[in-house]
Parts: sequence; structure tokens; C-alpha cells
Amino acid sequence: MSLSALLNYLANAFHFITCGIFLEPSPNPKTMSQKPKHFVTVGGSFASVRTAHKFLQGVHNKNAGPYKVTMISRDSHFFWNLATPRAIIPGTIPDDSLFQAIAPGFAKYGDKFELIVGTAMGIDIGNKQVKVSKAGQETFISYDHLLIGTGSSTKAESPFKSRGSTDATKDYLHTYQKRVGEAHSIIVAGAGPTGVEVAGELADYYGNKKEITLSAHSQLEKLGVTIRLSTKVNESITLPNGKQKVTFSNGKTAVTDLVIPTFGVVPNSSFIPPDLLDAHGYIKVNQYLAIEGREDIFAIGDVSNLEAPQFWFVNTQAGHLAKNLVQIMLGKPMIPYKASTTAMGGIQIGKSGVGHYGNWRIPGFMVHAIRKTLFVEQLPKMIDNGN
Repeated sequence: MSLSALLNYLANAFHFITCGIFLEPSPNPKTMSQKPKHFVTVGGSFASVRTAHKFLQGVHNKNAGPYKVTMISRDSHFFWNLATPRAIIPGTIPDDSLFQAIAPGFAKYGDKFELIVGTAMGIDIGNKQVKVSKAGQETFISYDHLLIGTGSSTKAESPFKSRGSTDATKDYLHTYQKRVGEAHSIIVAGAGPTGVEVAGELADYYGNKKEITLSAHSQLEKLGVTIRLSTKVNESITLPNGKQKVTFSNGKTAVTDLVIPTFGVVPNSSFIPPDLLDAHGYIKVNQYLAIEGREDIFAIGDVSNLEAPQFWFVNTQAGHLAKNLVQIMLGKPMIPYKASTTAMGGIQIGKSGVGHYGNWRIPGFMVHAIRKTLFVEQLPKMIDNGN
């Protein structure tokens, strides 16, 4: 027997004995022929980022068939706007603690995820497509299932929400920081949670160096904040000298260096067909976080009409929706979402705060202990795994 024949005989014998255990498994013809199920999420908000992460983690190794997630976001970086009430003060929080690139956090998923930095301009429900403007060019992205998590914007121009792109948001925030630093008198318009927190942060940082007025709380007065109860800012105009003249609802006026508006938000839903919105512009959803009659379109977070636009509600909604998207991949029924009936809130005011959970009052020192960093340390974890 020649040497080559002997080697061939030994190779065949080895293959027979091992039953081919060292061979790569044959691909499943059924899986290979399937078109990946395409999940498109609109928005680079906490709602979208968390849902995408939790779905991709949950569906992995489930033998659920091919899939892909595409995120359409105006912003290349996630903006940790929870910290903006303090970040408007120059030198307090660096940009790296407020902005983090979205794409690197999803790199581990390979071709299962794609980020498109662009603006959603409309939805063609019949053809299941999202119209996107990207770098001046319009394109259409097809979807099997669509998640809308576009969040909200402030009613007045302010640095508390995205300004349309990461660069625009950074530039606007930097300009605002400069104005806050140079101002000797500041009126905070709006006495909701953001307004109270902003006034508290300013007074705690500057003390008596600046005159801080909150247009509407004993803790703020202790910090030197002037309180105008039962009044709101009706008008603010810029004078020739750069100062701002404010007219209050009680008819009184005041001249100040800077007015910081903190009153109200509007949902980012201008690209949504009007018949899917309620009277206030929020997307109407059912117990599955889906649009009624359209079980392939979901909406969560600030843009949805289900719960108040608060971080903890969005966190719960995102986790629940991610599980339901996995259910869809597995061909199983979705699980109803139970909206919270417990009111909760917490506002930091200087070195103290106020908070409640239902009818239980949370002590000020506990609120401060929980919120003292405004959770900026959570940003990298959220980008990397949705937590």
C-alpha cells in the first residue's frame, strides 16, 4: 500500500470513528431561507435604547429565527438630560458625563443592529415604511415591527431636551452655561419639578452671588430663592441692552439678565399620522403598548399617552416591551402591561429634597442621597447594556 493510500485510509477511519464530531454543524435550511424579521425603533431616547438592548439580549440563543434591529435617531450620542438642571451651571458636569455615543454600546451585536443617524419624517403604515431624512437625502426604511420612542421636547427653547442633533444640543448647552455664568439675576419660569430643581441647584451653587427668582417652598427660601406664588410668566422680551423684561400673570413686571423656561413638554410626534394621536399629540396605545388595531406598531415613553413622562415609568415600559418583542419572535402571545396606579416623585433641592411614593413622604435626606449625582454614573451602563 502506498503512503498516500495509507493516509487516505487513516483519514476515512478517523472520520468514521469520530462520527464527524469535529465538523461544523450543517446550517438549518429553514433558517437560511427565512428573511430576518426587521424591528425598527425611532428615537435615540432612553425608551428606544433600553428596549433595543433588552430585546437583543433576550432573543439571543432562543432559536427564534433571524432578526435585525435598526435604530433611527437624530442624535449620534445619548443625552443624559436628567442632569441638565445642574449641568447648566458652567463647570459642574463635563460633556463626557452627559453625552455618550450610541453605536459603540451596540457593537457587540454585530450585524443584528444598525444605527441610522437621521430624522423620521413620516410613516407609511400601508407599506410598513418609515420615511427618513439623512444628510439631506430622503430614504425609506421597511419594518416588520415598529417601535416609536421619540420622547418629547420643551414648549419653550431651553437646554433640557435634545435640540435636534448631538452637536446642536451641545452648542446650545454651552451657550446656556455661558449665559448662566454671566447673569447676575435669573428668573426660573415654571414651578414644576424641573423648575424647582433648577432654582435649587442655582441657589445652592451661587448662594447670594446671584438673585434667583422662581415664578410659581420653604427649602428654596432658605437657599435665598425669591418665591412668586400663584404667578406665571406671561411674556418675556429681550431689551436692547440684552436683558429680558418679564411680565407676570398678576400684571407685575421685572427685568432680569436671564429667563430659564421650565414649563411643559410636547411629544415628538409630528411625523405620526394624526389619527393615531390623542387631542394633545400623544400616541394612543393599548394594554400591549401597541397602537389599537396595529399590533405591529408600539409606542412607549414620553410620546405615549399611557403614563406620565417619568423615568421610572419609561424604564418599566421598555423592559416589558422588550419581553413582548421576544414573544413575537417565538410565536407566543404578548403579555398585557399593567400601568402603575401609584404616584411617585423626587426633587433634589440643594442638599435636601422632597419626595413621595403614593401617600408616603420620602425624607429630604433620602431624596438627596439618592439623587445627589443625578445618576450620571448610570450613563455608561445604560449605553452598554440598557440598565
